[in-house]
Amino acid sequence: MVQSSFYLSAAVCLALAAPAAAQTAGGTPKLSDGKVKIGVLTDIAGPTSMANGKGSVVAAQMAAEDFGADLNVEVISADHSGKPDIGSQIAGRWFDVEGVDAVADMQGSPIGFAVQNMAAQKSKIMLLSGSTSSDFNGKACSPLTVQWTVDTYNLAKGAAKSVIEAGGTKWYFLTVDQAYGNALTRDTSEQVKLNGGQVVGNSVFPPNTSDFASFLLTASSAGANVIAIAASSGDTVTALKQADEFGLSAKAKIVPLQSVLTDVHAVGLKIAHDAYEVSPFYWDRTPDTRAWAEKFFAKAKQMPTGFHAGVYSSVAHYLKAVRATGTDDAPTVMTQMEKERVHDVFAADGYIREDRKMIHDMYLLQVKKPGENKGAWDLYNVVQTLSGESVNRPLSESPCPLVKK
Repeated sequence: MVQSSFYLSAAVCLALAAPAAAQTAGGTPKLSDGKVKIGVLTDIAGPTSMANGKGSVVAAQMAAEDFGADLNVEVISADHSGKPDIGSQIAGRWFDVEGVDAVADMQGSPIGFAVQNMAAQKSKIMLLSGSTSSDFNGKACSPLTVQWTVDTYNLAKGAAKSVIEAGGTKWYFLTVDQAYGNALTRDTSEQVKLNGGQVVGNSVFPPNTSDFASFLLTASSAGANVIAIAASSGDTVTALKQADEFGLSAKAKIVPLQSVLTDVHAVGLKIAHDAYEVSPFYWDRTPDTRAWAEKFFAKAKQMPTGFHAGVYSSVAHYLKAVRATGTDDAPTVMTQMEKERVHDVFAADGYIREDRKMIHDMYLLQVKKPGENKGAWDLYNVVQTLSGESVNRPLSESPCPLVKK
């Protein structure tokens, strides 16, 4: 199925050969148009395409194959090109014309914010994996939006504590001028101060910056012993490479706050070794994660990031709820999603909180030294498991209007 429009650079469809009406405890599913249609809105060809992109589409398809066999499931995808207006246009067409029931991934918080109100008005579910601003479970929470994979509070709390305990007390931030970059620096700055550290400066830069020299030199001259990069994959990789070129890793800890597996794979262990990362998932952590990752690799030709695993988990949980309720009515399905715990390759015992954050364990990872790895994707040691409750904002502090105080 190919969708024709100037903004659509990729469309991938999956129609499972199964009866459109499956028998459930509640009877025959009453699907609004005879099918469950899921749209994966992501960065197909841009700077975060390896972290999300086609891999997110593959992950959604795998969930449909594993959990939609008794439903008529269709998965489509589109490239938002990193632009909120394009993302809104795509989502509007999906909702009004193409009958999409739920949108997954939503790489980039500006895209998520641009689509969220429209989704709520049209009673559509949003399964956020790539939108990481903690405002999605804070002041901007919405009844039909679930932030599934990670948020800036998780990343901030895990990173600040571990780095300060390792001696990194004076922090300088390089912040991409986007919603999640600003939220990540805000949340991390708060955690740095709570843990006894000091923020000595912050340089804000536009997305897709090619020259970080002035920012890095300013950070070095400010006396920072931590240079924290609050950006997504493309800018993170560029900043890491240039920090290495300037020899700054010998003077300060370089902390990529939202680094993912594919970023480390891109820069290599020679540059990234010993860096800490807080992640919701690592493919080589358990026999189950390895087995699932091998299946993913066979389809995507790369190992999965946490964002990919989050898309798989969120779509799978959504489809289970559709089957259990016998409908694709969004409020009904969301209520069922809240009732059921999440047990899959991504989350051992996850659950959706009233602020619409999916609570699950996170992992403190450390990049291996050159020579320690046994293969191209063997990149981390798992240092510590961080319980879901410990790395998420306490509900008592939540500004989400859905939280009963």
